[in-house]
Amino acid sequence: VQLQAFGGGLVQAGGSLRLSCAASGRTGSNYAMAWFRQAPGKEREYVAGISWTASRTDYADSVKGRFTISRDNAKNTVYLQMNSLKPEDTAVYYCAASGSLYYSGSFLRGYDYWGQGTLVTVSS
Repeated sequence: VQLQAFGGGLVQAGGSLRLSCAASGRTGSNYAMAWFRQAPGKEREYVAGISWTASRTDYADSVKGRFTISRDNAKNTVYLQMNSLKPEDTAVYYCAASGSLYYSGSFLRGYDYWGQGTLVTVSS
């Protein structure tokens, strides 16, 4: 599975962005997906995850109530709607796919495929 994330950019605090992650390759397979992010000088951290059917979603406490993960399996695309952005949301955002159709947790090791990342910068 090849993943390509896009939609990042520069936004003022309080603004919104929507990230997209398009999957190609083994698109006939069912897989859970997630978004992670990595700020400069920090480790990559979990943001949100979603099962194949979207029956389960999960969020890091830091983004709960502000971010929404969703997916359109007909388009092989996962989205991350980010509202009320804060400067501390500044990071490179990565999408990831699991080999399982079930929600695959908040650890990096739960995911087998990774996109190249898209930069989100939130100015104060």
